[in-house]
Amino acid sequence: MTRTIIKLSLVGIIIIMTGTAPLFAQRTPRDAKYVYTEASSLNIIGKIMPTSNPYHRVDTSVYKGFTTRENFQVRCSSGLAVVFRTNSSSIKIKASGDYSFQSDHTMRLASHGYDLYISRGGKWIWAENVAPSPTQPDAIMSLINNMDTTMKECLLYFPIYSSMDSIQIGVEEGSTLEAIESPFRHRIAIYGSSYTHGISTSRAGMSYPAQFTRRTGLQMLSLGCSGNCKMQPYFATVLEDVEADAYVFDTFSNPDGKMIRERLFPFIERMSKAHPGKPLIFQQTIPRERGNFDYRTEDREYDRRHTADSLMRIAVKKYKDVYFIQTNAGDGSHEWAVDGIHPDDYGYYLWMRSIEKPLLRILRRYGIK
Repeated sequence: MTRTIIKLSLVGIIIIMTGTAPLFAQRTPRDAKYVYTEASSLNIIGKIMPTSNPYHRVDTSVYKGFTTRENFQVRCSSGLAVVFRTNSSSIKIKASGDYSFQSDHTMRLASHGYDLYISRGGKWIWAENVAPSPTQPDAIMSLINNMDTTMKECLLYFPIYSSMDSIQIGVEEGSTLEAIESPFRHRIAIYGSSYTHGISTSRAGMSYPAQFTRRTGLQMLSLGCSGNCKMQPYFATVLEDVEADAYVFDTFSNPDGKMIRERLFPFIERMSKAHPGKPLIFQQTIPRERGNFDYRTEDREYDRRHTADSLMRIAVKKYKDVYFIQTNAGDGSHEWAVDGIHPDDYGYYLWMRSIEKPLLRILRRYGIK
């Protein structure tokens, strides 16, 4: 309902404003009791493949060969989220898992936290986030309070760098909490580096695959593994078993030029054989601000980008359904990087926008829209 609010200014002039804000703010009852539901019993989106633990991305009891760090990374819940509907005026989270990862360049709200969006007017609007206490990681967390009690469709992202065993969503006793169908279409697998993983984001829902999903309605299934996306044969084994409509790769950000030359064509051949007729879309890596004055770094980055560019020119002609698109995470200001390597939230937004049109154009050729 639109209300007219009349206020008197200090000089006696009457100002008339109209708006949709309620005259009396909703308050969550102080004595509210909560009922908790395991998120996995609702509808988890973004999963690249089935796993015995619903919050892991790869089942490491099935797939072998990972290093210790990679084994942890593929069990992290990066890119996973749950969709549900509730009319509770508040939401709490009770969770347990491995929060051992610590970072100077990624906020706890991203690496260990939960990021809530609510649908309004056909768009996903950010609502609130929360991260567990470093000293009491298993304590109940209050995610959001004082909402109205209309039914809302919610999208809750899980931590990007934590391996979770349980995530329970709490709503007020007597209110409704129920699963909804995924609002996102298709299955687009994306395998990549720390960029795809979401390193240096401020919140769990700010990786470029997550932003792309919210913006386009096309579901990206993320297998980002920070520092470890090097087209290793055991990662190819996982990807061969992934059922998706399209496959996107951020595979040139971690390996050096020599490794790219050795591994790219065998990797493409395995993906083409496993997924005939499906688009295989490779992204160029972004330049790194760290090379602005460190010329040894810039030489190494140039070799990486130049090698990827020259080989992909051959690959798109040699292999059917293989594509190469450019990326950009800067706006010319040189102010987008957190640590000289990783973009901030705005940089990841620019990355998402840079690939949006070419990616959608390719996907439409395969009926993915």
